[in-house]
Amino acid sequence: MFFRVFKFKKITLMFFILLFIPLILFYYIYANTLIYYWDEESNSKGMNYIKWVEFTPSVWLLEKTSNIDIKSHNENWDIKINWIELLAYLSAKYYGNLDKFKQSDLDNLVQRLKEGKTIEELTSNLNLYDYYYESYNAILCQFIGDYEVEIENNGIKQYEGKYGIKAFLPIAKKYSFSHYKDFGNSRSYGYRRRHLGNDLMGSIGTPIIAVESGIIEAIGWNQYGGWRIGIRSFDKKRYYYYAHLRKDHPFNNEFKEGDIVKAGDVIGYLGMTGYSLKENVNNINVPHLHFGMQIIFDESQKDGINQIWIDVYNIIEFLRKHRSEVYLDKSNETKDYVRKYDIIDPVINK
Repeated sequence: MFFRVFKFKKITLMFFILLFIPLILFYYIYANTLIYYWDEESNSKGMNYIKWVEFTPSVWLLEKTSNIDIKSHNENWDIKINWIELLAYLSAKYYGNLDKFKQSDLDNLVQRLKEGKTIEELTSNLNLYDYYYESYNAILCQFIGDYEVEIENNGIKQYEGKYGIKAFLPIAKKYSFSHYKDFGNSRSYGYRRRHLGNDLMGSIGTPIIAVESGIIEAIGWNQYGGWRIGIRSFDKKRYYYYAHLRKDHPFNNEFKEGDIVKAGDVIGYLGMTGYSLKENVNNINVPHLHFGMQIIFDESQKDGINQIWIDVYNIIEFLRKHRSEVYLDKSNETKDYVRKYDIIDPVINK
């Protein structure tokens, strides 16, 4: 009897081993290809672009990697570190599960880079590295870099060159707000759908700030977003969507499609418009800014079926300490708020 049971268990074990080993090998060998979601037909049409991204780096990991990047530039290390490469390496190493993060892995990576190893050498066996780098670069490439900021020195305004974070929180400095993880929540107005952004609760009239320099691609009324403004990054990879702006005077200045805005500029005011076919109607229950970020790898994705909207909650937390200070410009007939300190963003002149 013992040998019969033992033989049965052995056969069962062998069956499961033979079943799962091919599945595991399939995942690890083809994971990088599956991420791109393309087949022979789409490839023949030049459609082998990324169609899905999930942005999961935590706030403290964004801070850790960005601090290393900024430090390597400002302390003039022999090897300059790129935080996007660090994030992509870690995501590829853990197959997207950044909960497995170990400080020793990051320290070892930075040390090997400082010793002269290239990121290409260190990622040669990481099948998913190229996918994560392309994805994270599309999301974060203009958040850190060279810029010039206006400063006051003995009453004289001048510009000072800096390297660091040059993106801004969408809520102006000294204005309070609250938010929570609401990406993907259900919405029912018009039709049942997912919430593709992050709601920042605040007071009506709070100045809304351009996160990144870009070009106004959409402005005006939308029945879902109310008064809204959409700004496209210069590299065309990011589309920032600011919605539910204030009734009667939603936008700063006389903006129109095609206008250039700089990171840190006041673009509008928090409100509660939307959920109405009729313009200039407050049908949102709680005043807030709906802030969304769409990632675009192919122009067909902008308004097509393969749209990619990421969860920006951790990006908001990352930018919480980098806010644009504003003041009321009483010389302007509309009495709009304007930024206190200007910047020169090199990306505008490219």
